[in-house]
Amino acid sequence: MTPALTHFVSGKPASGTSDRWADVFDPNNGTVQARVPLASTAEVGAAVADAVSAQREWARWNPQRRARVLLRFLRLVENEMEPLSRLLASEHGKTVSDARGDIQRGLDVVEFAAGAPHLLKGEYSTDAGPGIDVYSLRQPLGVVAAITPFNFPAMIPLWKLAPALACGNAVILKPSERDPSVPLRLAELFVEAGLPPGVLNVVNGDKEAVDALLTHPDIAAVGFVGSTPIAQYIYSTASAHGKRAQCFGGAKNHLVVLPDADLDQAVDALVGAAYGSAGERCMAISVAVPVGEAVADELVARLAMRTRALRVGTSDDESADLGPLVTAEARTRVLGYIDAGVAEGAELVVDGRDFTLPGHEDGFFVGGSLFDRVRPEMSIYREEIFGPVLSVVRAADYEEALALPSEHEYGNGVAVFTRDGDAAREFVARVDTGMVGVNVPIPVPVGYHTFGGWKASGFGDLNQHGPDAFRFYTKTKTVTSRWPSGVRDGASFVIPTMS
Repeated sequence: MTPALTHFVSGKPASGTSDRWADVFDPNNGTVQARVPLASTAEVGAAVADAVSAQREWARWNPQRRARVLLRFLRLVENEMEPLSRLLASEHGKTVSDARGDIQRGLDVVEFAAGAPHLLKGEYSTDAGPGIDVYSLRQPLGVVAAITPFNFPAMIPLWKLAPALACGNAVILKPSERDPSVPLRLAELFVEAGLPPGVLNVVNGDKEAVDALLTHPDIAAVGFVGSTPIAQYIYSTASAHGKRAQCFGGAKNHLVVLPDADLDQAVDALVGAAYGSAGERCMAISVAVPVGEAVADELVARLAMRTRALRVGTSDDESADLGPLVTAEARTRVLGYIDAGVAEGAELVVDGRDFTLPGHEDGFFVGGSLFDRVRPEMSIYREEIFGPVLSVVRAADYEEALALPSEHEYGNGVAVFTRDGDAAREFVARVDTGMVGVNVPIPVPVGYHTFGGWKASGFGDLNQHGPDAFRFYTKTKTVTSRWPSGVRDGASFVIPTMS
């Protein structure tokens, strides 16, 4: 019998009551390994009501006491790293070593958020006027929602949960129904670490659950990561219902290779950043931009050799470079893009469409694919593929290479590889994207800086993790204070000034 997963409400598993279910697959062989309940609007409402009640007491805990819960949680996850990594890999398809990185990058933000006692300090000005002091307080929003994607089932939830909880909010987490087991286990570990029941509730679901969160009057803010069309929908719907929203969408990340670059370094970077996690990363490099025909010819020749040598294996194969895609639908979508690239006239140098893994013929595998001579009008350049497909767009000169990422509708991340510090500095200043790597292929900032894309890659004023997260999950109260000193000014009918 296929195991049935649950929601997690009020500190314990909660069986679904909607009679709607989704299948959780094993991407390695295409079989159903579990069923997950899809919450109804009523179930979401019950989870929110429970969180509203729990948040009041949690907000009264001082920041240091809340931070200690995060630190205990950190140790619990570290002690359970191996089984969590294997569980994550079994549902997503990424390799176990990559799953460990998924979890660790989430824990980096937990460590940062444990600095809440410092990060929540306000500002204070004495004698702003005669006997008047002015100061600010950072206070929690209340109950917030986190809607997180399948491709990082540990990292992205932790990027949302750690700062939101540290600020004194309660959180309703709606993880992807494709790989929900790790988020559910993380919620259990938070309670084991001392988080009061109800402060973190997990509801699994589809659009019905999402819409229930977006329209619920007790949800004060919504954080989302996923595709751009859904990010736009969530941002506009949440905003229309008076909620603060922070929504991150798709990407088309370029890696520009200048003529003076170390090609060995650039090829290593491109192979790992394009094909790692089977390309299912919002920060994957999907476009290589060599400058000049000589550089392009040499780069493509080296990339072709390395792409053909990629080891595709099951998620628990420690020697594999990449595993399967998350679902059969994801595999079909990626294969469709490769077909479209061929039809549009791009040169398919390495074709991964016919890859099969012996003994796992029904798994959701796609081999690494490499296109050359891709043009900006092609769909494989314009759209996010989210698979192990790398496109090479040849640039005649530096200005053309700079224009490609700057003029693309997505603006998540970009990298430039060069030995010239002046060129790199100028590229960083001029390129129109939110995150830039200099000889770093995946420019995901460390947890104490902020992560966020521009243009169609991000919607909202504040980014994820770093100081922006504490700004997003709090509201500022400013107090102007004067204590009676026996002196009366009399009534005044003009706006007060500090003269």
